[in-house]
Amino acid sequence: MAAAISVAGRRVECAEDQSILEAFLRAGVWMPNSCNQGTCGTCKVQVLCGEVEHRDSPLETLTEEERAGGLALACQARPLAETEVALPGSEMGRTTHMLRDLTATVVEVEEIARDTRRILLGLEEPLAFSPGQYVELLVPGTSERRPYSLANTAAEDKVLELQVRRVPGGVASDWLFGPVAVGDRVEVRGPLGDFHVPEEDKDEGEPMVLIGGGTGLAPLLGIARTALERHPDRVMVLYHGVRTESDLYDTDRLAELATTYQGFSFVTVLSRESLPGHRSGYAPDAFVEDVASARGWSGWLCGSPALVDAGVKAFKRRRMAPRLIYREKFEPADGRVPLPRYITNPQDGS
Repeated sequence: MAAAISVAGRRVECAEDQSILEAFLRAGVWMPNSCNQGTCGTCKVQVLCGEVEHRDSPLETLTEEERAGGLALACQARPLAETEVALPGSEMGRTTHMLRDLTATVVEVEEIARDTRRILLGLEEPLAFSPGQYVELLVPGTSERRPYSLANTAAEDKVLELQVRRVPGGVASDWLFGPVAVGDRVEVRGPLGDFHVPEEDKDEGEPMVLIGGGTGLAPLLGIARTALERHPDRVMVLYHGVRTESDLYDTDRLAELATTYQGFSFVTVLSRESLPGHRSGYAPDAFVEDVASARGWSGWLCGSPALVDAGVKAFKRRRMAPRLIYREKFEPADGRVPLPRYITNPQDGS
């Protein structure tokens, strides 16, 4: 049964099979979102009135105390009656790119590194998004969806570039490193996520450092190219951290950026090999060694939770303002265990 949900005066209908987050995004109403799996807690909202069912919200992300206090995960919860929620901050209910369902065609599958593929998806109509966001693919023959960051700029809106790392036993990996072929039709949902460059009128051309682990390079490519196009003289350094040289890719692409933009440079960092032309160790440590002060810089991190956490510490160590640190953690999608269902009614605390 559908129910109305509102935030900051914006009211939308939420279908029975939709989460609060999906209902708002499909209506073009912004809500903070990142993993959309219930693991990061980015989309927590305060239920002001009405009643929501928490469904599969994990207890480790939304505790019983938080539920009793009227908090909910918008990516998991759905309203059971007309409900109003509130968001932290001052950007409640702003306009965003509308969440859409599209059918794409696989136009290229390319091996680019060890256990890494580039997959290009052609669209019949453009998808509006902000560089750094991601889309979800429906795995054929299942009800499973998996997120993949876009390596595109906003102008590259009809052929989506995904950089995919093999996950042994992964539902999507078995497909994308198995029977997927050029010409296949793929169901795509997006855009999603808040990891993207600010709107152009907020971009002051500050120096930037970007650190990506493995395929965490993908969204950084779209972000870096967009930021450099806006301010060609911007100082920017990108660190790509991988295990071995066989895991590196797109170095020619990065070298071309360095040739085009005088202020851009990149560093490849190998954690399990020591080879000429590459740094050894971990990318956040390389940044600390290279930059004495990052005051006034913005920092961008994408990869495993360990890399992102280490990167945040490295940025703060070099005096980067926390408000200028942007991050995207690649959380594992497989193996989540559904937890008990809870209902929050802020009026009675149940």
